[in-house]
Amino acid sequence: MTRYAFLDRDGTLVRDPGYVHRVEDYALLPGVALGLRQLQEAGFRLAIVTNQSGIGRGLFSEDDFARFQAHLVSDLAAQGVEIDATFHCPHGPDEGCPCRKPAPGLLEQAERQLGADLPSSWMIGDGERDARAALAAGLAGAVWLGGPAPAPGDSHRAAPDFAGAARLILKRPSPSRR
Repeated sequence: MTRYAFLDRDGTLVRDPGYVHRVEDYALLPGVALGLRQLQEAGFRLAIVTNQSGIGRGLFSEDDFARFQAHLVSDLAAQGVEIDATFHCPHGPDEGCPCRKPAPGLLEQAERQLGADLPSSWMIGDGERDARAALAAGLAGAVWLGGPAPAPGDSHRAAPDFAGAARLILKRPSPSRR
């Protein structure tokens, strides 16, 4: 089993003007590549877990999503970052989908497909739904960008930016060192 850093996409890795899907609107947020490299160097594998209700709402297609995602992964690779996989939920918030965060379905899918060790893995996101998904899936913790941690407990932290989130995770002892 492998330790992962699970990453929300919109508002966490890339600027989110709302339903971002066009390559020409792509903008990697400051500190993301550095933070991801630091996590990789510490032994974390990386996977993206993202809600994409714009697909279900008919605002953009799966192909649009795939093009944008390929651009993101390519840009990160050029900066020394390897993303193992992307898991996305195309459903809207009212559809009751078990894979849409805050449900743990995307993280459980990553566990099955990647051999992710959820209890030693972390989530970085910009919404309460990301922290709640981490809690529901039994992750070691979550770091929330943009304000006080939305879930109680020592395993949920807040950071001002992505690089700060990576530093918080790297300060925590791994389960094997506890």
